[in-house]
Amino acid sequence: MLRTVFSIRSTVKLSNLWCKVCHKQMANFPRVPNVRHSSSSSNVHSKFSRNHTSVVMYIAAMGISMLGTAYAGVPLYRMFCATTGLGGQTTAAHDTTGKIAEMGVVTDRVLTVRFNADVASSMQWNFRPQQPEIRVLPGETALAFYTAKNPTDKPIIGISTYTVIPYNAGQYFNKIQCFCFEEQILNPHEEVDMPVFFYIDPEYTTDAQLVKIDEIMLSYTFFEAKEGMSLPLPGFAQKAH
Repeated sequence: MLRTVFSIRSTVKLSNLWCKVCHKQMANFPRVPNVRHSSSSSNVHSKFSRNHTSVVMYIAAMGISMLGTAYAGVPLYRMFCATTGLGGQTTAAHDTTGKIAEMGVVTDRVLTVRFNADVASSMQWNFRPQQPEIRVLPGETALAFYTAKNPTDKPIIGISTYTVIPYNAGQYFNKIQCFCFEEQILNPHEEVDMPVFFYIDPEYTTDAQLVKIDEIMLSYTFFEAKEGMSLPLPGFAQKAH
């Protein structure tokens, strides 16, 4: 604090000294007689003002554009990861019926898919996988379930994110049906089963980086969504018995 005050005082003293020097120097210059501004000088001043306003508006527009891009970056990044399988995200399966029918099952390599469930610190749900792991063959479909329960006396809206470990396995992990990135509302003390229908692309077995990796982890994290209008449960979230 003392150092800050000292710096301010020093700056003020230097500024005052500089002003005195400038004043003495300016006194030595000959005075310019008052002149009447011509129309041309007024036009120049007006043009400068318009250019200045245009620059300010351009900078403001750039700032707003950058802010909008920052907000849009999160969903765009999710879409990119879901499409490419990068960043530990699984690949969204499109036209799965034809692809599953055409691809073959690799029978000489068994993969173990482990399931993990987490909740954010502010999330009051109970969330867990119904099975710790599933053994699958590359190219065959598999079905797993998670269970979510709201033990409180108020409705809570949740939304989940997911990742695959190891990260480079995400491009081969295709989800046909899941509950990620969609708001789920649970009424007080309500419990639901949430299915994950998936398959692992047979090309997994040809990836040199995964040749010795036979275990994959699918991890979901639920956090509380912002309050808003109540949303109905999706059709794939069936009530637990």
